[in-house]
Amino acid sequence: MAKSQQTFNKIEKEKQRAKKREEKQKKKEERKANPKGSDFDIAYVDEFGNLTDTPPDPSRKIEVDAEDIVLGVPKKEEGEQEDTKKDKEGKVSFFDHSKGFGFIIDDNTQEKYFVHVSGLIDEIDENDRVTYELERGMKGMNAVRVKKI
Repeated sequence: MAKSQQTFNKIEKEKQRAKKREEKQKKKEERKANPKGSDFDIAYVDEFGNLTDTPPDPSRKIEVDAEDIVLGVPKKEEGEQEDTKKDKEGKVSFFDHSKGFGFIIDDNTQEKYFVHVSGLIDEIDENDRVTYELERGMKGMNAVRVKKI
């Protein structure tokens, strides 16, 4: 194909490819000139977990016993209830009987929770005072076991 028949876009792409090949060749030559291990800096971690270029101060070193490290969620003590299992109180701010869902506003936190007709014990209407429990749903916390007060 003659140069006059090539499009501007094709010419630009060819220039970019040539530039990349040239850069790659330069990097290859640099790696040959600087063997492995000579082109890196040493990084340290400070007491807050941040990377620094200064070594840690040995006088600030703290000894930690491996048995004292707890991985995971701490176990609950006896009598301690999960917050979502306690009966909460609130007011029904919206409920659509034809669609079968609505929302409850918590009395203490003023948060809105989704409620579905399948989570009802008693039939509810807007502005009803209710007690409920929370369960994690696909899109957040849902009110379940909803009863009128």
